[in-house]
Amino acid sequence: MEKSASSSSLGPLGLDIAQSFFKPIQHAAPPSPTKRHAKISVIGAGNVGMAIAQTILTQGLIDEIALVDVNPDKLRGEMLDLQHAAAFLPRTKILASVDYSITAGSDLCVVTAGVRQGSGESRLSLVQRNVKLFSRIVPQLARYSPDTILLIVTNPVDVLTYVAWKLSGFPSNRVIGSGTNLDSSRFRFLIADHLDVSAQDVQAFIVGEHGDSSVAIWSSISVGGVPMLSFLENQQIVFTKETLENIHKEVIESAYEVISLKAYTSWAIGYSVASLARTILRDQRRVHPVSILAKGFYSIDGDDVFLSLPVQLGRSGVLGVANVHLTDEEAHRLRDSAKIIADVQSQLNVTNLVFSDNNSSIAS
Repeated sequence: MEKSASSSSLGPLGLDIAQSFFKPIQHAAPPSPTKRHAKISVIGAGNVGMAIAQTILTQGLIDEIALVDVNPDKLRGEMLDLQHAAAFLPRTKILASVDYSITAGSDLCVVTAGVRQGSGESRLSLVQRNVKLFSRIVPQLARYSPDTILLIVTNPVDVLTYVAWKLSGFPSNRVIGSGTNLDSSRFRFLIADHLDVSAQDVQAFIVGEHGDSSVAIWSSISVGGVPMLSFLENQQIVFTKETLENIHKEVIESAYEVISLKAYTSWAIGYSVASLARTILRDQRRVHPVSILAKGFYSIDGDDVFLSLPVQLGRSGVLGVANVHLTDEEAHRLRDSAKIIADVQSQLNVTNLVFSDNNSSIAS
């Protein structure tokens, strides 16, 4: 399938009306060399990929978005559907192709493509199949956009972010997983719901694995700048550890609930990734809990593992890791989470993968 975009040519003779519709300004200065053309590529046009693309388009973040998928008909349909909304969106060039050359010059590449888990298939088997898929995706992105930032969304996101880092050869600050950014949003929502306040006034982090071994950092939660646990203790408001654990459990189970009801999650991850894209492309230097190379932080040592920590993001990717206070129990749980991820990685043969950067087959 050829890449496609809107054309300014009309009629059987291909009349180019763009050149005649407006009278040019004489002796006009060329565009400023400091003007930046922002481009994002989304790999995988499934429910998650399209939710991300749609949300990013509404934010006015970019000048161009490229969609890549293995299914040319669905891909063209999605592209046209978004192009037809042009009158209601900030002006953005929307392209689509099965050929990775369309991603050339991307500032940010978002990978959502992944194989689906088969009936009775083990998690390790699923990971191994996604590793093979990534060996066909990541080298192509690195080839066409050698200065891009990779943002991995495909699950299991922590292990696959590690795989993307290995396959790309990029410095670790330019390979990021969406990690627990969404988990933390769910966490903030549940706390806000309990307290009847805006979730934007709640500062709370889930760190570690994007999965069952994630860690809720209760000790650092604040609401409107007020440390929550300290406030409850000072006001002699009784709460139990079980109450806190139940809220964390609800965070973990919330994605499963959504999937059981509508078969997939999409909108929340779309907004989550769009918030990361905004922070990165606008160099906002906000702190997000995302999956990064964690070795050397919070006493995590041994194997190279990617897991979520509260990090400052900007135009060059990961700028630094926030020094959030952890209790001894929280720190212990975080290290346990790192070990769980390392155990999965130890069963993968990433370094000896054989791949060809001419193979552009992917699955959504």
